[in-house]
Amino acid sequence: MADPVRQLAVVDVGTTAIRLAVAEIGLDGVPRILEQPRQNVTLGDDVFTRGEIAPRTIETCAAGVRQFIRRLEEYGIPLDPEHVRVVATSAVREAANRDTFVDRMYVATGLEVQVIEEAELSRYTYLSVQPFRRSPLFAPGLVTLVVEVGGGSTEVLALRDGKVSFTQEHRLGALRLWQLREAGGLSVHGRREVMEAHIQRFTDLLAGCFAGETLPPLRVLAMGGDARFAASRLRPGWEARRLVALPVGRVAALAEDVLRQSEDDLVRRYALSYVEAETLGAALRTYVSLAGAWRLRHLYVTTVSMRDGVLADMAGPAEGDDVFAEQIRNAAVVLGEKYHGDMPHARYVASASLQVYDALTDRHRLPLRNRLILEVAALLHEAGMFVSTRSHHKHSMYLIHNSDIFGLTAWDKELAGLVARYHRRSHPLMAHEIYGTLPHDRRLTVCKLAAILRVADALDRSHSRRVRVQRVEITDRELRLLVAGVADPAVERLALEQKAGLLADVYGLRVVLCPVQG
Repeated sequence: MADPVRQLAVVDVGTTAIRLAVAEIGLDGVPRILEQPRQNVTLGDDVFTRGEIAPRTIETCAAGVRQFIRRLEEYGIPLDPEHVRVVATSAVREAANRDTFVDRMYVATGLEVQVIEEAELSRYTYLSVQPFRRSPLFAPGLVTLVVEVGGGSTEVLALRDGKVSFTQEHRLGALRLWQLREAGGLSVHGRREVMEAHIQRFTDLLAGCFAGETLPPLRVLAMGGDARFAASRLRPGWEARRLVALPVGRVAALAEDVLRQSEDDLVRRYALSYVEAETLGAALRTYVSLAGAWRLRHLYVTTVSMRDGVLADMAGPAEGDDVFAEQIRNAAVVLGEKYHGDMPHARYVASASLQVYDALTDRHRLPLRNRLILEVAALLHEAGMFVSTRSHHKHSMYLIHNSDIFGLTAWDKELAGLVARYHRRSHPLMAHEIYGTLPHDRRLTVCKLAAILRVADALDRSHSRRVRVQRVEITDRELRLLVAGVADPAVERLALEQKAGLLADVYGLRVVLCPVQG
């Protein structure tokens, strides 16, 4: 009988270090970390000062990964994508020569580097904290902010009642803050003020996400090596519990102690690397500032990291695609509510859109992912009303493009925004900004989805949801909407005359409204 235990590995090419995580996957599908060695690199120093990765740094990274490969060979782990995944975060993502870096790494190591975009990073973070979903930290009625202050950026995943509320990535990382702190020409006091000002701005922006609402009890879960360092100093032996509460006052005192010392002193006193010593104080001050914004008495720290999320994804997440889709829907609904949208209307339009989409499956031949994008566009098609009723469809596109929506890539948001933009008024035209720059296949996807959204929106022209779609039938020449609720849906027929033209152009079908008993 085959051994049910598998071994997987992830190599994390970060801003200040390359880390290897080797894990064992048992019958329960839960990764158990075997070891996590690291090698310090200067990716962040290169990118945040010069905009690109120096050739010498690229070679250092390649040598580090090759050393990790030898370790994996000792474990007998196959060097294929099913068993080993190499990921890179903000430093590589922002580098002007990221493609050169990725290509060189592949030639030098034989492994493909996956540069993680914001949406994928938030997904991995969500997966990494799932072992704690039954802990008091994620109890009903709580808002939990999962925050990781990295070297180049700070990631925020907000969960309300255990569901994703929003995600954000801020270009404020511990290494960037340290570089500000060490800026030339400033006194010690001045450097500290500059750093604190940037931390306070980040805190204010995050607090602004909850402005105007009665906020339920809030907790901050701090991830990352700097938070784990604080836990190891303040609660020795905490790793056995994997989750610990640290008094904010003691974390603040530790941060002040760290910031008063030189890097040389920190290296000697705490056995840190110089990279760790440079970033530690700024990261701890960021966590303390967040706690202060909501007058929290404790910060929670966990042993898990984004790498645990990658490993869980490789193992086959216990939470399937349907659960992630539900989290994406929830994030879209939260965004719609933030902009005071008519959510009963939005949900109606989303449901009708999906009925039409499913009926047209043989004709649109789109990947299943686009069904979810259409649903998001429908939920947010009137979000632009928050800005202005005039040209609100264009404002909706802008808000969707520029919002952090859990689980959506940059193209996902661009597609959803364009579909929402064309729910009314003009059909898509090559003269239009953004749409006209897309390749042909993406323009066609926009038209296919926008045509469906226009029809669904016309069915609730009155925003009363009085018409219920019982069934959608497709014939050679017609898309027949069998509806109940009113004997004479004259308002809806008029709206369809005005808005169904794009569907006729794209699919070659005339839309017919057919009242039925029901």
